[in-house]
Amino acid sequence: MKINRNFDNLVPNYLFADVAKKTNAYIAAHPDKKVIKLGIGDVTLPLAPVVVEAMKKGAEDLAHKETFKGYPDYEGYEFLRQAISDYYKSFGVAVGADEIFVSDGAKSDCGNIGDIFSKDNVVLVTDPVYPVYVDSNIMAGREIVYAASNEANGFAALPDENVKADIIYLCSPNNPTGSAYNAEQLKAWVDYALKNDAIILYDSAYEAFITEDLPRSIFAIEGARKCAIEMCSLSKTAGFTGTRCGYTVIPKELERDGHNIYATWYRRQATKFNGVSWPVQCAAAAVFSEEGQKQIKENISYYQENARIIASALDELGIYYTGGKNSPYIWLKCPNNMGSWEFFDLLLNEANVVGTPGEGFGENGAGYFRLTSFGDRENTIEAVERIKKVLTNLSK
Repeated sequence: MKINRNFDNLVPNYLFADVAKKTNAYIAAHPDKKVIKLGIGDVTLPLAPVVVEAMKKGAEDLAHKETFKGYPDYEGYEFLRQAISDYYKSFGVAVGADEIFVSDGAKSDCGNIGDIFSKDNVVLVTDPVYPVYVDSNIMAGREIVYAASNEANGFAALPDENVKADIIYLCSPNNPTGSAYNAEQLKAWVDYALKNDAIILYDSAYEAFITEDLPRSIFAIEGARKCAIEMCSLSKTAGFTGTRCGYTVIPKELERDGHNIYATWYRRQATKFNGVSWPVQCAAAAVFSEEGQKQIKENISYYQENARIIASALDELGIYYTGGKNSPYIWLKCPNNMGSWEFFDLLLNEANVVGTPGEGFGENGAGYFRLTSFGDRENTIEAVERIKKVLTNLSK
């Protein structure tokens, strides 16, 4: 028996495992200390009441022969796909219910979508980058090229006409940097993809956090239906990190190499995925109801206020950052030219606050640091005050 040797090309350790290891070691050595985690990508607020009630009803359906459900449709139940389609209409984007695949989350789809593409394709990612985009393609044996996101371009990389790529991963609002593309910038990527016969894999998992006049879908951009696939998740939008539900949109007219991409992905799903359970799809549909939208927006506003609190402190300290406005992530420049792991150790040991070193997100993450707004409000306020005290003392 042999193991896929492409795993040998992965970095030796996984970023979040390293963070957890260091954090747990500190907590074990200092049981009297209250450690506050602002590095978490998980949510902390409970599911909206209307969502919970829908899930309860869905579970009750399974207890009765008349309403029992077995295998769902591979692409998801029509009522949920229609609800998602109507949600797109609410911000001016036309996506057909028959172009939507319901899944167990954007992370799965971002990794699994590679099944339908040859390993000979060149993959382009922006750096810093969500690790799944890179690691899943290394596992598949694909070549990866990078577009540099940095302070000079506001951590929003644009295409280089001298670079050729076949698959392009974009995330906006971005994880980890919190930056969000405007329509003009996304049009540049769409034009690049069309010119190179490439496909954009667009991760819109954080679109619900957008507050400014920015695109909430790649399909708001002219030409995108000819070159893009969009993946979204209810994990951060509605707190489904443990419930697991998301969706992928593939325009019916999208074709490459003589193959219809929608039909190819349908075949892949039918082969390797048995769908999302009835109670979860019922709960997901409730998210898109009028009351569901009202309730989840209350939770999103809570996290947005946490982000504002963190960002205001950085403004007060004069520290450069991106995000915090259209995103739950704040991407800050480490003070005094500190390395990102050096800064991690400083905050952990002196402020008892945990964040995520930017270095783990790629070469351009060195010297930067990610904080998130998904924590408890009181803890966020306390953590910010601790950080301010440590950094104020550092500058003296």
